[in-house]
Amino acid sequence: MTRGQSKKNKAKDDAKLSQTPEKDIVRDGRDVEYKEEFADENDLEAKERAEEADHRAKKKKKS
Repeated sequence: MTRGQSKKNKAKDDAKLSQTPEKDIVRDGRDVEYKEEFADENDLEAKERAEEADHRAKKKKKS
């Protein structure tokens, strides 16, 4: 092999994707993928109740 063709240097040329540091990730405790177009009446009611509960929890947390 010639200079610059060694296997050790090959990894240095690969572009790496940036990752979000763990400390910057905000988790809201939800683990659900939701599509509005596929929602039925029960889904919409559950979504509304969850939003109201979140609002009450945030309001109570501020107090």
